Amino acid sequence: MPVSPHSPHDSEGWSPQSWQSRQALQQPLYEDAAELATATQRLAALPPLVTSWEVLSLKKALAEAQEGQRFLLQGGDCAESFADCTSPIISNRLKVLLQMSLVLVHGLKKPVLRVGRFAGQYAKPRSTDNETRDGVTLPSFRGDLVNSPEFTPEARRADPQRLIQAHAHSALTMNFVRALIDGGFADLHHPEYWDLAWVEHSPLAAEYRRMVAAIGDSLRFMETLAGPIAGFSRVDFFTSHEALLLHYEQALTRQVPRHLGWFNLSTHFPWIGMRTAALDGAHVEYFRGIRNPIAVKVGPSVTPDQLLPLIDALNPEDEPGRLTLIHRMGNGPIGKALPPLLEAVKREGRRVLWVADPMHGNTETTSNGYKTRRFDNIRGELDQAFDIHAACGTRLGGVHLELTGEDVTECMGGARDLNEADLDRAYKSMVDPRLNYEQSLELAMLIVRKSVGSSNR
Repeated sequence: MPVSPHSPHDSEGWSPQSWQSRQALQQPLYEDAAELATATQRLAALPPLVTSWEVLSLKKALAEAQEGQRFLLQGGDCAESFADCTSPIISNRLKVLLQMSLVLVHGLKKPVLRVGRFAGQYAKPRSTDNETRDGVTLPSFRGDLVNSPEFTPEARRADPQRLIQAHAHSALTMNFVRALIDGGFADLHHPEYWDLAWVEHSPLAAEYRRMVAAIGDSLRFMETLAGPIAGFSRVDFFTSHEALLLHYEQALTRQVPRHLGWFNLSTHFPWIGMRTAALDGAHVEYFRGIRNPIAVKVGPSVTPDQLLPLIDALNPEDEPGRLTLIHRMGNGPIGKALPPLLEAVKREGRRVLWVADPMHGNTETTSNGYKTRRFDNIRGELDQAFDIHAACGTRLGGVHLELTGEDVTECMGGARDLNEADLDRAYKSMVDPRLNYEQSLELAMLIVRKSVGSSNR
């Protein structure tokens, strides 16, 4: 069997900077190469954001998810902003993911693997390199990792110092999340700690309260028989982001004592977006050499002949927990586009974790200029995903969602039936529309109903 390019035993032909010999899409144009070099050298000297043993622990858990022993809940902001690095926003984001996982654990009767889209999600791909307004053309806003959203030459300049700022804000976010979890914020004995103010006023409040009460009753029963169960006082929590800006990722790619190979220590779980997943591109070259578990977004235009070589390049040894495929097809195309991919991967016997992203294929623009997503389309794609996997004899092992713990109005529909007129009330996203806290919890309940229904067929 050939040795994997990401194997700790052989890194010949790969280095953290070997991606620079390939075409690198979606990278900003830095005006001053010396300034960029100084910033990346400084970044490379800073402490990592995660540890290698955390990375390997996640890989083991993802391998269990591949076998149906866990369910992956991956969610968070479309694009973090430096300004949102505040305790209320971070804690609310964590709360809604914990509440969703509570629903999933109760309904699916299996552990939920929690992965946040934060502490590094500061860069976003763009459809065009430039933006024109009133005859003035400037570089596109590529996220706080690169530049600022204000439409001025100074704001839109790609600033290498933002690499250092992104590391600092990611570290602050991770530090606060770890402190909350270690301090008992996620204690199953006290799910009331996770409550947000909206719960009392939501149409879903009664159902959620019943779930909380049922879990509390079960926990008390088990501890009556077996004594205190310390493991329920905290949860494992991991981070993820699209590893888009390769200078940033390279600077945080490290070798560590007692583990061979290279780890991306900017995050536990980096992924490749659909726009940068070319087999001969820079992102695939970079990803093939790191030991992290990795994911790839898969869109409706991808064919089996494109997907299978990509799997071979990224996971040639068929390593458990190594590769997750996140399909994001859209409510319309999924019925035609997904089955051939599932069948091809199954036929070849490749070990992957299939995850559904029902958000990105369902984005539209309203008559008043807002990018939005309809909850019915999000739910429809997710419903179809469960059905298609069941029909193909494969397993949908998780979901990947853009969501927030804030009271935003960015996606239409849901329990309160938000419409186009509601978008103007609390639309805060700088890039893509997110599910609000109520829509997120509603979707978790729908996942349970659909999953349980599929397994009972």
